[in-house]
Amino acid sequence: MKRRRGRSGDPRATAARLLQQLTAGRSLSELLAGATESVPARDLGLLKEFCFGTARWWLRLAPLAELLLKHPLKPRDGDLHALILLGLYQLEYMRVAPHAAVAETVEAARVLDKPWATGLVNGVLRRFLRERGALLTRVDRDLPARYAHPQWLIEALQKEWPDRWNVLLEAANHRPPMTLRINLARISQPDYFERLRQAAVPAQSIPGIPSAAVLEQPMDAIDLPGFAQGLVSVQDAGAQLAATLLDLQRGDQVLDVCAAPGGKSAHILESAPEGVTLTAVDIDAGRLARVRENIGRLGLTAEIQVGDATRPEGAWAERSYQRILLDVPCSATGVIRRHPDIKLLRKADDIPPLAARQSRILNAVWPLLKSGGMLLYATCSLLPEENSAQVKRFLAATEDAREKTINSTWGHACEFGRQILPSDDTMDGFYYACLQKA
Repeated sequence: MKRRRGRSGDPRATAARLLQQLTAGRSLSELLAGATESVPARDLGLLKEFCFGTARWWLRLAPLAELLLKHPLKPRDGDLHALILLGLYQLEYMRVAPHAAVAETVEAARVLDKPWATGLVNGVLRRFLRERGALLTRVDRDLPARYAHPQWLIEALQKEWPDRWNVLLEAANHRPPMTLRINLARISQPDYFERLRQAAVPAQSIPGIPSAAVLEQPMDAIDLPGFAQGLVSVQDAGAQLAATLLDLQRGDQVLDVCAAPGGKSAHILESAPEGVTLTAVDIDAGRLARVRENIGRLGLTAEIQVGDATRPEGAWAERSYQRILLDVPCSATGVIRRHPDIKLLRKADDIPPLAARQSRILNAVWPLLKSGGMLLYATCSLLPEENSAQVKRFLAATEDAREKTINSTWGHACEFGRQILPSDDTMDGFYYACLQKA
């Protein structure tokens, strides 16, 4: 007789509850961080796959479920709705035997205290298996369902990238690669690739980014050769460009604003010439713990301060800096493949307030830059309102600001700055602009 998991241990039921909370506005990263006790350790990877995968394809699965349900579910059955979408996700996108996916999803309805729904879940999933082709053809007539992206974002990308918008949407639905940042202060790229070879971990380099190594298959960071010794970290290659663009000089004082979780801070220190000092600031004291953890593991030193970038005050705001990294809060539309819940959480109405906040931060931090110094403005957005248009407005309004052109083979030239797209050389979508104080 099959042994059932306990109520708190079923990964499908747990995923359905978390996905219900996602639709109420909470991010998956936050939800999963609080759910580690909900399932056995062996099922944590499966739980993450269920949550991220269903969120990635939610906008295709939801209209599919609507076709399959004879009557809409009541609002109080949001967990059941999420469970049905999870069942469809398993059947369409996972390598789970159909009979097992159906049986386990039906059983999860019992765990959710909805035994009355077992027949409903069974019928919906089995009908999908019988009529899959016809159902998907009907659903895919609608662009948001076909590409699993909200209409507002599709329209924004069509406007900004008329020749590439569909490629960007497809790229955002792919699983992201696991990219490493080699600590070149401690080990050369060839030597680290040799360590990967000896550990039977296939990887490839990225032209023009000597610190980057892209793994063919993801793995636990703790199992990476040299991770515990600080030889390597996990960081997207696009994010690794920031330290190079800062063009650090010996003895520079550097300010990293909105620094959490600290990957760029650590890379700045790894690649810095002698005498460079770093101050890392973030408004979230909890997230600054990640900065301390990342910098500490690498044996590096930085001044870490809690601070509001829109209103600089305290010791860090009383100094001036030769270099400032301003990685502003943004829509994160360039990293959807890593955070697919963005497609459900972010709305078109969010963009103007975000752009206004970015403008306030840029104007507030600019006075901290020394004459002749450089500020690197960065986002992980694909939207011009947060990127090139933001920089254009700032330059027009700031007498002592000049753009320093980024001459590079990576990314795409904008009116101001350069944009990396998620389909470029395995990288996430990042925007960079160099602003020099006259």
